[in-house]
Amino acid sequence: SAKRCDFFLTKGAPGSSAPKSAAETRPVPPPAGKGVMGEVEDNVYMAKLAEQAERYEEMVEYMKKVAQGKQEEMLSLEERNLLSVAYKNVVGARRASLRIITSIESKESSKESSAHTALIGTYRAKVEEELNNICNDILALLHDHLIKDNLDAEPSVFYQKMKADYHRYLAEFAGGDKKSEHATNAKAAYEGAQSTAERLQPTHPIRLGLALNQSVFLYEVQGDHTDACGLAKKAFDDAIAELDTLDEESYKDSTLIMQLLRDNLTLWTSDENTDQ
Repeated sequence: SAKRCDFFLTKGAPGSSAPKSAAETRPVPPPAGKGVMGEVEDNVYMAKLAEQAERYEEMVEYMKKVAQGKQEEMLSLEERNLLSVAYKNVVGARRASLRIITSIESKESSKESSAHTALIGTYRAKVEEELNNICNDILALLHDHLIKDNLDAEPSVFYQKMKADYHRYLAEFAGGDKKSEHATNAKAAYEGAQSTAERLQPTHPIRLGLALNQSVFLYEVQGDHTDACGLAKKAFDDAIAELDTLDEESYKDSTLIMQLLRDNLTLWTSDENTDQ
């Protein structure tokens, strides 16, 4: 079947359905002075520079320093989005690589004899290890520095969704007990985020993005096609009913995610009809 869509509330990542980053046209402000906040601002500046240069591993390192350096202070919306863009890109590249390698491995293993199967398996394990390390890195950052009891609804949903997404990515390629463990953690984080998201407007891009990714998790990882379609349809219908609450700032993101929800529903229902 065709590939499903999910969404990270980021811009310009490889393989993403999100719009291309405006970084190329966005002027980067000059770096600030030193001091604790000066260092934070310098790291934000360097993260933007790394984004424009498409050096996402370095962008990750700069945004990790921002998250670790702000101590009790919350990340701004811009900083949250930069952090998400950075990890989305380094993980997205490896997820795409893994899909290609796995597909080639499957074709090779179906042959009567192949000298390449072991080589491909070793290479797949290397990419899986990289993916595992990156996912665990952001999960540790979320746990140690970002997910707090006193967060407002928007950042709380944002971080819980990130936590769920990265457990989902781990569940995609893990096997046995590890797969079950990551799926359980993803499910709990999605449900926690969903509960808090009720405090956001149905048209809010973070609430919509959560519903989109949670429905993909239900469909692909859990194999729960009925609940996946139900969740996606409810999120879409609830947003349609309140389109007049959309502000100009989030209109583009919200309508894009609504389109992705509808695309997935179309794909999933056609798959179900084909299987019958």
